[in-house]
Amino acid sequence: MTALPLRLSAEVAAASSSGAPIVALESTIITHGMPYPQNLATARAVEAEVRAAGAVPATIAVIAGEIRVGMEPEALDGLAQATGVAKLSRADLAACLAEGGTGATTVAATMICAARAGIAVFATGGIGGVHRGAEQSFDISADLQELAQTPVTVVAAGAKAILDIPKTLEVLETLGVPVIAVGQSGFPAFWSRESGLAAPLRMDAPEAIARAHKMRAALGLPGGQLVANPIPQADEIAAETLAPLIAQAQRDADAQGISGKAVTPYLLQRLFELTKGRTLTANIALVLNNARLAARIAQAMVPGA
Repeated sequence: MTALPLRLSAEVAAASSSGAPIVALESTIITHGMPYPQNLATARAVEAEVRAAGAVPATIAVIAGEIRVGMEPEALDGLAQATGVAKLSRADLAACLAEGGTGATTVAATMICAARAGIAVFATGGIGGVHRGAEQSFDISADLQELAQTPVTVVAAGAKAILDIPKTLEVLETLGVPVIAVGQSGFPAFWSRESGLAAPLRMDAPEAIARAHKMRAALGLPGGQLVANPIPQADEIAAETLAPLIAQAQRDADAQGISGKAVTPYLLQRLFELTKGRTLTANIALVLNNARLAARIAQAMVPGA
């Protein structure tokens, strides 16, 4: 049987051995989310936020055919400056590893790698989901299936606002994925605190979320949980402000024939331009907020907590 090329950083290995709380972090925000050096500064800030909240950060990426769980400073700096980095999901993760490639992990791929490393909590920005027009394009993110299969609790600011959020929630329900809002009953929409839709569940205490994760395992249920943590009020962009800009960005993408994995990066970049940078500022704020909550949930996951 082929051995999994999995390498833990010294910090993550020590935390794993001692049973300390660990929070997985994705790497596409570094390679595909923003330019250097802002991407590196943001990655370091998110890691620092996890540490300040009492957990150990484990940024995950594939480097030269090896899954890195936790990035040493020089490796993180190198990834932030790298070009031509693959964007890895469930479909292409194994192929990248087999070919000795380098890639950043999406939500789905980060969940897979975190689970293999024994990490139960993962903080990200927003999950992927059902794209607008999916009834024609069938463009649905692998993140949704991963949430139904892999036992990791994912803390996100809801689904990305560029998606069809009602259909995304319908698919999550069909797949049996718990969707848990924190601090409010409405489902958040990434840059906005409210999507106009109710969340199926609400739990405000990290301890309750941790207990629900463990109870799914006790029941023998596959998959994880989506914890929908709204962006702080001071940092949000109102949904009504964004709606016409998202529609314009989508029209621009359609006009240029952009599809598949290229859609999300294009729309995010176009919205950055249309909002004069406000979406990126909000994105950073919500990721930091998610990191703090994920650290508290990870602490509550520790046996005996």
